[in-house]
Amino acid sequence: MEFDRKNSYTLAILVNNKSGVLMRVVALFSRRGYNIDSLSVGETEDPRTSRITIVVTGDRQIVEQIIRQVGKLVDVKKVYEMTSNGSIQRELILVKLRADAETRSQITDIAEIFKAKIIDVTSTTMTMQLTGTLDKLDSFLTLAAQYGVVELVRTGITALERGSRALSETDFH
Repeated sequence: MEFDRKNSYTLAILVNNKSGVLMRVVALFSRRGYNIDSLSVGETEDPRTSRITIVVTGDRQIVEQIIRQVGKLVDVKKVYEMTSNGSIQRELILVKLRADAETRSQITDIAEIFKAKIIDVTSTTMTMQLTGTLDKLDSFLTLAAQYGVVELVRTGITALERGSRALSETDFH
């Protein structure tokens, strides 16, 4: 997931856990011509509420306008921009690499360095699970690419604010 981190913005959006809400939120980005770099969504500690985390790259002024417009949608409870210093941001990847008898130990060494978990091995492939920051995942994938990536899937960024304050407890806008 290569994108310009200087111009990327991570938005946490609390919404009512109802059908169609995600589509309406994403449609705002689409209408503005913005590509969503990363999207993750899931239920929160309250099953009536879902949290959408969106990473978008673009112009600051337009992103601020999108934040205001998303905040006006009926089922949106809160919108908050997660800063890189003020939040913990992680992603999960599953990656299947080509592996044979000669390369298996080298791939295992790389996996150990990055604390990747080997979750499947065949005579021709190794599949690993890895979580971390975008920089960590990109570094791992750069090293692993020499063996041949057979398949890769990424969950998208999830983020929490640092410290004791919770998005669900405090009204951020």
